Amino acid sequence: MGSTHHLGRAARLPRAGLALAAAAVLALPLAAGCQAGKAGTSGDGDRAAAPANLDELAARTGCSLVGRRKAEQLQQGNCRNSRGQYVLVSFDRDQDMTAWLDEAKPWGGTYLVGTRWVAVSTPATLQSLRKDLGGRIQSGEMHGMSHS
Repeated sequence: MGSTHHLGRAARLPRAGLALAAAAVLALPLAAGCQAGKAGTSGDGDRAAAPANLDELAARTGCSLVGRRKAEQLQQGNCRNSRGQYVLVSFDRDQDMTAWLDEAKPWGGTYLVGTRWVAVSTPATLQSLRKDLGGRIQSGEMHGMSHS
């Protein structure tokens, strides 16, 4: 009855996974503002970001998870503390994270990307989280906007 969304060579996520991807990206659009972002990474010596589950990520950043959701390939939770508001997403496999990022980035936003996990928030909040989690900061494409 339904068709499967094709993600190219990346792993396919079921609709629940895609819904969580959209929810994470759309959860913070007002907080992130209209950041003119180019896809890429920060250039200041990325530190290795080890795999971690959702509870480990929350503990490392000092937050209590709310709005926790679980799909077949990922877990997602929302955090708010003195650093700001952010969404944490952990994945079972690298391919699932790659597919999630491929779906999320066209909608804009800023992401702190580690090994099988992503944090979504404002650039300032992600810089703060990066001190505890490591990872690379990446920016989405700002869907529907053109920047020269």
